[in-house]
Amino acid sequence: MSASDTSPSQNEGASELVAVLIAITRFSARVLTVLDGLSLPFGALSPIHRSLQSGVRQWVKTQTRQPMGYVEQLYTFVDTTRTRLSGHPVLYVSYLGLVKEIDESQLEAHASWQDWYYYFPWEDHRQGLAPWVAQTLLPSLQDWVNQESDPTGRMNRQRRVDMCWGLNGFDWVEEHVLLRYELMYEAGLIPEAPNYLSIGLGAGEIGVFMQRDHRRVLATAMSRLRAKIKYRPVIAELMPAEFTLFQLQKSIEGLAGVELHKQNFRRMIQHQDLVEETGKVTTQDRGRPARLYKFKEHVLLENILAGSKLPQIK
Repeated sequence: MSASDTSPSQNEGASELVAVLIAITRFSARVLTVLDGLSLPFGALSPIHRSLQSGVRQWVKTQTRQPMGYVEQLYTFVDTTRTRLSGHPVLYVSYLGLVKEIDESQLEAHASWQDWYYYFPWEDHRQGLAPWVAQTLLPSLQDWVNQESDPTGRMNRQRRVDMCWGLNGFDWVEEHVLLRYELMYEAGLIPEAPNYLSIGLGAGEIGVFMQRDHRRVLATAMSRLRAKIKYRPVIAELMPAEFTLFQLQKSIEGLAGVELHKQNFRRMIQHQDLVEETGKVTTQDRGRPARLYKFKEHVLLENILAGSKLPQIK
C-alpha cells in the first residue's frame, strides 16, 4: 500500500498518519509531498512496532523511500470536512521529521520535495513585507475587521490582525505561522475556507491549496520548528557535517523567513558555544576562503539559542 492509494473508506477502523518531513536544500526550507505536491505523506499506520516513533520511521521509509532523522509527534487533528463511512470525522496523528534530503530520483514516483513558501508565500519575510501583502491582503483583512458590527468583536479582530502581521506597535513574530493561517481562513481569504471569496491573488501570492486540510498541518509544523530553532539544537539535524557560518546563517534564515544581522548572529553562536572549527577551509563566492565548522558533541543534547530572539535586521 502506498500513500497515494489510501482512502478513508479503506481504513474505516484506523486513524490516519500524516508526516511533515522538512529538509534544507541550498538555504531553502523544503517539505516532502505526494500527489503532485497537493498533499503531505499520509495513510494508515498499523501499530506493529514497540513505539509509535519507530513505526513512523518505518512507515515513511516504506511510503516514500526517504529515511528520517529527528522525529517528534506534532499534533492530533480532526478533519471535519471529511467523514468515514461510519459518519465520524477523520482523525489523524501528525509527526514532524527533520531529514537530509535525498535525490528525488530515489523517491517513490508519487513523492516530491517542494519549497514550503510555495504554500505560504507571505511567510517569507526575508525582504520585509511583500508589496502585494500591503496593497491587497492587509486591506482585505481590514475589510473583514470592519464587517464586524459589535464593537468588542471588531476590536478583537483588529488586535488579531495587528498581532499576526506586526502592525500598530506589534512586532512580526516568525513562529505565528498557524495564527496567520487561521486568521486568513476565518476571513475567507484562502481557497480552503468555506466562505472563500477571491481577492484577485494568484497561487504565487495566496499559496497553493493542499488536500485533506494538510496546509493547516504544515502551518502547525512551521510554527513548531520556527519556535524550536531558538531553544533546541534541531538545526544540527538539517545541516551537513561541515559548514561555514554563512551557510548556517542562511539556512536558519530559510527556516525563520527573516533576515539576520550577520555580526550579531555570529556573536550569538559563539556565546552559545554551539560550533567549533574543523581546521579546514572552503572557497565561497568570489574565491574568498571560509572556515568550516561543525556542531559540538554536546549541542545535540543542549538548548540552542536559549532565551534569545533571532538577531533580525530591522
